[in-house]
Amino acid sequence: MLTRADDPFTDHAARLLTDPLVAAAQESGDEIALTFVDFDTSRDGVAWSLSWFELHQRVRTVAAWLQARCEPGDRVAIMAPQGLEYVVGFLGAVHAGLIAVPLFTPDLPGHTDRLERVLESCSPSCALTSKGSFDQVREMIRGGSARNCAAVETLPAALADDYRRPDIGPDDLAYLQYTSGSTRVPAGVELTHANVLANARQALEAYGGTEPDAVSVSWLPLFHDMGLVLSVAAPLVGSIPSVLMDPVAFLQRPGRWLRLLSNHPGAISAAPNFAYDFCAARIGEDEKAWLRLDDVISLINGSEPVRPATLQRFNAAFAECGLRPETHRCSYGLAEATVFVSVTESGAEPKVAGFGREQLALGRAEPPRDPVDVVNELVSCGRPVGQRIVVVDPASRSVLPDGAVGEIWVRGPNTGQGYWGRDDQETFHAELVGAPAELPAADWLRTGDLGAIHDGELFITGRMKDVIIIDGRNHYPQDVELTVEQAHPALRKHHTAAFSITGEDGERLVIVAEFSRRVAEADRDQQEITRMVCAAVSAEHGVVVSDLMLVEPDVVPRTSSGKVARRLCRERYLEAAHA
Repeated sequence: MLTRADDPFTDHAARLLTDPLVAAAQESGDEIALTFVDFDTSRDGVAWSLSWFELHQRVRTVAAWLQARCEPGDRVAIMAPQGLEYVVGFLGAVHAGLIAVPLFTPDLPGHTDRLERVLESCSPSCALTSKGSFDQVREMIRGGSARNCAAVETLPAALADDYRRPDIGPDDLAYLQYTSGSTRVPAGVELTHANVLANARQALEAYGGTEPDAVSVSWLPLFHDMGLVLSVAAPLVGSIPSVLMDPVAFLQRPGRWLRLLSNHPGAISAAPNFAYDFCAARIGEDEKAWLRLDDVISLINGSEPVRPATLQRFNAAFAECGLRPETHRCSYGLAEATVFVSVTESGAEPKVAGFGREQLALGRAEPPRDPVDVVNELVSCGRPVGQRIVVVDPASRSVLPDGAVGEIWVRGPNTGQGYWGRDDQETFHAELVGAPAELPAADWLRTGDLGAIHDGELFITGRMKDVIIIDGRNHYPQDVELTVEQAHPALRKHHTAAFSITGEDGERLVIVAEFSRRVAEADRDQQEITRMVCAAVSAEHGVVVSDLMLVEPDVVPRTSSGKVARRLCRERYLEAAHA
């Protein structure tokens, strides 16, 4: 069991998510609240900012417009590009007492079907966007349930005077966070004002948001759970400034992100593991000469398996820029818990532990028993703040001892109420069997993630639904995928999917791997690649590859948050096999 239920913000006066905005507008109105650095206008970026007072006024304008068109409990789709309008639209919907649904514009590549399914699920009454995306969004919602569409920046400022505080409380829904998910069925997590306030406070304490001069700096999409809490909810609750850039601007030139960190001492930022590898590989010495990372408070690594080699590469690449290894904070979270659950200790490097692969396959996180055994190095995700974690046997629902691998269960004021339109007591209100006296038995969140507690810290081993079971042994797909990508230089990193299918003689391992963009077609020796991959997987994991599909870049499906969508990849593989 991991627990840290103290909450330094318990006396905070805020009852609703936008209460801190009202207070900041009154107390610090002229100070900068929100900045968007636009790299479309200029290669070096143009900064557009709003003070707390200006942000509050624009939010009131949107809220008043919505109140004239919506009924209590209505949903409002936020379908704007990354930028000021997105934040204003989202907060406007929440301030109006309605249920915001943070989404994306219809032109996000590869996600139109998902957007349609989400809109069908939440049935919004209104949609908010920007001038540039207005026509696209209006066309998208024209055949749906949304009755009104508005470009946020075009609403007249005089509407702010018509705003009326809604009759809602902390237990009313603030927004629906649709999980990026790897399936074709979207699930909208119901998050109340109390849930979001609690998680924002937990994150501020965990990541250093209470430090003087703290500032949030992020390129993460605002429709993603981490992007929304890091860039909007936590800065709002902590009254700290937020600096945004577009995810595409980061992918085009990753040095832009680190330049923003350099330009804003006291920065707190986050990114998935691949982004740190991307920076280490793509940022050259000329760019490094402009970077000073001494004053960064926290660089959070989460949302996908954290690789020890990535930490080493990133720290080595930017040590000359003043980066301190302890700045790296490895974290675990999920949308069903708003986002944040646990993080490594402040002021210390993340802990890396070596577990025997043989023992992990049998459900135990233990050091290898034999020096020649294969070792899986896992990075700790630390301890929770303001909530509890237990590792549970999913079959018996009893708490497992430290060192045993099981399902991670979470309990705290930040866990969501359920999935929109579904009766899901099984996930959000699970009960422990034979709970120890110091633990509550009811209202646990089942995460579906597997992990173990070792030396008082949480280690993630994989997803229950993704585990590959062959001949009675567990194989974690992310470990197999890493082996594949290291087997041959022609394969693209972070773009491999490993899964199992059922054959006549039991479960079989299938791997779909993308070619690297940097390798010419003439250098793609498929027979050699297949031979080396199959040999590596057999040697490392003791399992035979039934089928290896080598595909062009961007064929392996990904979720809207950038993770490999293994289950969707499996579905497509099976559809193709039976076509």
